[in-house]
Amino acid sequence: MVYNAYGEDSFAQGKLGGSMANVKPIKLELHFSSSPLILTICTNCGEVASMKVKKVYKFK
Repeated sequence: MVYNAYGEDSFAQGKLGGSMANVKPIKLELHFSSSPLILTICTNCGEVASMKVKKVYKFK
């Protein structure tokens, strides 16, 4: 992956999760139906280059 804003290619991954930060389907309010977000972060500027739902099957 190359970050278009700067042409950098140095990234790290992090996870945004926990009981208050998980992504939940709008139509389904059950607690067990949430999933953390996986973030790809530019290690030069700290900007988030991408976000991906880890457990996408919970939204189908």
